[in-house]
Amino acid sequence: MGLYDFTVYDLINRNAVCHADRPAWFESATGATITFSQFKQQVDCLAAGLQRAGIHAGDRIGIVGQNSLAFFQLVGAAAALGAIVLPINWRLSEGEVAYNLNDCTPSVIFADAEFASMINSIRDDLPSVKRFFNLAGDGPLDAFDSVMVDAPFDGGEVAADSGLVIIHTAAVAGRPRGALLSHTNLLCASMHFNNCFDLTTQDVHLNLLPLFHVAGLFMAVAAFHTGALNVNMRRFDAGEAVTLIQTKNASVFFDFSPILGAILDEQAKTGADISCLRAVMGLDAPDTIERYQKVSGGTFYSMYGQTETSCLATLGRYDDRPGAAGQPIALGLVELVDDNDNPVAVGQEGEITLTGPMVFKGYWGLEQDNAHTFRNGRHHTGDMGRFDADGFLWYAGRKPEKELIKPGGENVYPAEVERVILDHPAVAQTVVIGVPDPKWKEGIKAVCVLEKGQVLTAEALIEFVGQRIARYKKPQYVEFVAALPEKDGVIDRQAVKARYGGEQ
Repeated sequence: MGLYDFTVYDLINRNAVCHADRPAWFESATGATITFSQFKQQVDCLAAGLQRAGIHAGDRIGIVGQNSLAFFQLVGAAAALGAIVLPINWRLSEGEVAYNLNDCTPSVIFADAEFASMINSIRDDLPSVKRFFNLAGDGPLDAFDSVMVDAPFDGGEVAADSGLVIIHTAAVAGRPRGALLSHTNLLCASMHFNNCFDLTTQDVHLNLLPLFHVAGLFMAVAAFHTGALNVNMRRFDAGEAVTLIQTKNASVFFDFSPILGAILDEQAKTGADISCLRAVMGLDAPDTIERYQKVSGGTFYSMYGQTETSCLATLGRYDDRPGAAGQPIALGLVELVDDNDNPVAVGQEGEITLTGPMVFKGYWGLEQDNAHTFRNGRHHTGDMGRFDADGFLWYAGRKPEKELIKPGGENVYPAEVERVILDHPAVAQTVVIGVPDPKWKEGIKAVCVLEKGQVLTAEALIEFVGQRIARYKKPQYVEFVAALPEKDGVIDRQAVKARYGGEQ
C-alpha cells in the first residue's frame, strides 16, 4: 500500500475499529450473525491460508456459489493479498462455466456443495486450477475450514488501482468477456451508493442479488462500507424476502424486474408491514415503481450503468423525472457522442461514454477490444441515450453492433443465442430480438427460417437452447417464418425487429 492508496482490505481494517461490535453480516440460511471485528479476524485467517496454498498478488480465485458469508470473506481475503476474485454465474451451463474459468485461469476454485459435481466433471478441463475447495456446505471438495489458518500473512504492497474482481459480461460476439474491476472502482461505487441512499449504521441492506453480479457485490460492499448490516439471502425468494424485510427491518436493496413486483405481490397476500423499506434502486416498470412508493412510502432511485462502469454512470430519484435514468454521478463525466466521437446537442441521441474513476480496467486478455472500447480517452458503453435540458439521461437502447437484451437484469446478447440456435440441424436462419414482456420487462424472441422440408416446434427449440447455455438465455418466444427481410443481400435486423418485435 502506497501513501495515497486505500483498498478494500483497508476498509475492512477501518471498520473493525470504527464498528467493532456492530453486526456486519446476517446469514438468513443459518441465522448466524458476525460482527465487523469478527469479519476482519476471519478474513485474516482466510488470507493466511490462501497464501499457504500458494495464492499471491494477481492470482485468480474462482468462486461458483450462491450468496454466503464465505463468498464475501473471499473477496476480503483476496483484497488483503492483492489477488483477484473470479465469481462465476452459477446459472450458466457446464460448458459456459468451464469457458469463463479457463478464460481467466484461476489457481483455486471454491464451489458450493450443489455445484461440486459439475466442477468435478470439468476439473480435467481446467489445467490452471491446483486446488478445489467447498464454499458452503459439506461436499466432495476440500473443506473450506481447512483453508483458515490463525497465523500472520504477508499482504505486500497492494495498490488501490490493482484488480480485485473479474465479472464476465454478456457475449457480444458469441463469447463473454471478463471485465476487470479495481479496489478504487468498488470503493468509488460504494461512495456513490452511500451518498445516494444516505446510508448510515442504522440501515439494513437486503442482499438479494447474486454476488456474481456487479450490482449485488458492489451494493453489499457499500452497505459494509458505511457500517450497515448486510442481511444475506442465498438466492432470491419473494416470501423469504418479505419476512426478512419485516423481521430485520431491511431498509434498502437493489432491484431488477421482476424482484420488486414479486415482493409487492407477496406483501399484498400477507399484509406484511414493509414501511421500513425506505429506498430501492434499479430498473423496473413504472407501475411497479409507483406501487412500491405507495405501499411502503419509500423512494425509488433510477439509474443507468453497466459492469464496465462499476454499476453506475447516472442515478436519481424516480420522481424527479419519471422515465429518465437520473443525472450523471458525482465522480463521472458522462458525454454523448456521434460515430466520430463528436459531442451531440442536447436532445439528440448519441453513444453514452464515461470517464472517471468508475471506469473498469479493461477486458481480461483482450487488448484489441480494450483499445476499441477506450478509444479517444473515453469508455464507450455501446449504449445510446439523450440528455434533456436539465441533464437527465434518457436511455435509447443499444448501438446496432452491440444489441443487448436484458431479461430480469441479466445481459443476453443475441449473437450468443443465435449461435446455439443455428446448431440445430432444422434451422437455416435466425434473428434473436428483445420484445416487451410482462414479467421480465424484456423477453427473448427467436425468429427462425427452417431448412426446406424440416419440421420443428417452438417448445423443442427452446429446450434445445436451454440444454446448451444458461436457461435464462433461452427464448421465451419463437416464431417460424418463410423468409427474413434482407437489405443489400444480408438480413435486415431492424426490419425483423419492426415486423416481429411487438408485444407478444
